[in-house]
Amino acid sequence: MASTDIATRELKNPVDLAEYLFRRLHEVGIRAVHGVPGDYNLVALDYLPKCDLSWVGNCNELNAGYAADAYARVKGISALITTFGVGELSALNAIAGAYSEFVPIVHIVGQPTTQSQKDGMLLHHTLGNGDFNVFNKMSEGISCAVARLNSPHDAATLIDNAIRECWIRSRPVYVTLPTDMIHAKVDGDRLKTPIDLSLPKNDPEKEDYVVDVVLKYLHAAKNPIILVDACAIRHRALEEVRDLVEKSGLPTFVTPMGKGAVNESHKNFGGVYAGTGSNPGVSEAVEASDLILSIGAIKSDFNTAGFTYRIGQLNTIDFHSTYVRVRYSEYPDINMKGVLRKVVQQMKALSPAPVPPINNRLPEEEKSSTDQTITHKWLWPIVGQWLKENDIVLTETGTANFGIWDTRFPANVTAISQVLWGSIGYSMGACQGAALAAKELNNRRTILFIGDGSIQLTVQELSTILKNKLNPIVFVICNDGYTIERYIHGWDAGYNDIQPWDFANIPKVFGAKDNYQGYRIKTRDELNQLFTDESFNVSDKLRLVELYMPRDDAPAGLKLTAAAAAKRNE
Repeated sequence: MASTDIATRELKNPVDLAEYLFRRLHEVGIRAVHGVPGDYNLVALDYLPKCDLSWVGNCNELNAGYAADAYARVKGISALITTFGVGELSALNAIAGAYSEFVPIVHIVGQPTTQSQKDGMLLHHTLGNGDFNVFNKMSEGISCAVARLNSPHDAATLIDNAIRECWIRSRPVYVTLPTDMIHAKVDGDRLKTPIDLSLPKNDPEKEDYVVDVVLKYLHAAKNPIILVDACAIRHRALEEVRDLVEKSGLPTFVTPMGKGAVNESHKNFGGVYAGTGSNPGVSEAVEASDLILSIGAIKSDFNTAGFTYRIGQLNTIDFHSTYVRVRYSEYPDINMKGVLRKVVQQMKALSPAPVPPINNRLPEEEKSSTDQTITHKWLWPIVGQWLKENDIVLTETGTANFGIWDTRFPANVTAISQVLWGSIGYSMGACQGAALAAKELNNRRTILFIGDGSIQLTVQELSTILKNKLNPIVFVICNDGYTIERYIHGWDAGYNDIQPWDFANIPKVFGAKDNYQGYRIKTRDELNQLFTDESFNVSDKLRLVELYMPRDDAPAGLKLTAAAAAKRNE
């Protein structure tokens, strides 16, 4: 202890370790921390107000993780605090999803004292075997950096490095905070120098060579197009993508995971490409191209409608955060941002092909139909007509996730879904995090589409939404169970059935009063009237809509993907 005291006295500006950590979180744009209190993190939570951070207080750690995920997708980075063992393990599904989908979350775990861990004490929340490392080992594989704050001497350095890695690599990091380290003193003068969040520069000679190669093929191509996917969003290349789209004039498409990456009201926008599950005319346009500039691709099964892409690598240039691949030649250790910027600066005028027309008009058979049944083919173009600029739209893995492909967004819409990880119930927790971020960013509208089965896993976050005075619009698609699973297997099996809930009244159970409005919508006319109701469109309270749809109806993309999944499962 004496050496620690001497080190502390040598500090000109000592600050408590917890304060240092939370002030660094504030520095990178975090204003609220998700999580659940537990005895190993309680004292640390006392520091949040001192650092101008608010405490969200979720109903459970899994929901908190989902919420932190969506908060990061809107704000750029987020923080989650759980307690040792029982708390952190409950959050791991959400953290794994964030790792899978490149979402930066700082996961802070309150731990027993360093001495207790050294002594292997038989404490609560342990396995009873004296092993205090087992849980952090579980998190190592789903974190891009681990910071174990067991000593004040290197704690500040570890914190700064973890936050930098979280930002640069856009993935979760794991930070342990033992209770005896909370008050430990670290060098507060370090806070005067912001963490360097800039990307490492590409080797100039290598970057210039890759740019020359890209331009050679681009200028030689007769029918090039741009295809934008999720990692363009996650690795913050959207400014470069926007300038490439603008200057090149090339037809531009997005994948399901890339929804929202480009301005869909732009004249170059051609729709969503998902192999055979694409919007009408899109697959023909993309697959006829002799050069595809593929930016940030994640070619997963749900993102490609069951691996139905018909794109040859010989006609593709892939841009990624750590490499560029030109046809079959790969250039490692080079970031797409620098390459794209120089491509935009140096490209000559191109002669782009015409962009296939895309709009939110109803199909002719739906326009002339007198049927009042709300179907997916009818719903999603109508949703596109209703959405506004700057909306945040969340869709649950299931019918909504595939249906949103048929919605052309207004400008600056943020789309949030979990296409790759696909954890059921994700979007309800995510809705809380997104709505909180929207409130911090001047109250953008937050809109969720979730199934009646999915919401049953995470419905408690409606309570957190009410507690934090958030105002999302939640559409619960009432179609009698797990539709996506029915299409994969077990159409009439009992395991795909659910107990019907009175969704519109659930927020009242959670204490909602005049800060909530519920609706039951069963016909097209009722939904059209709701969408034109000015009071409904104002973000002044939580609104939940029971939206009734047929049990056996689903978007075409879901049917294709489910059939491919069923075949693989055999």
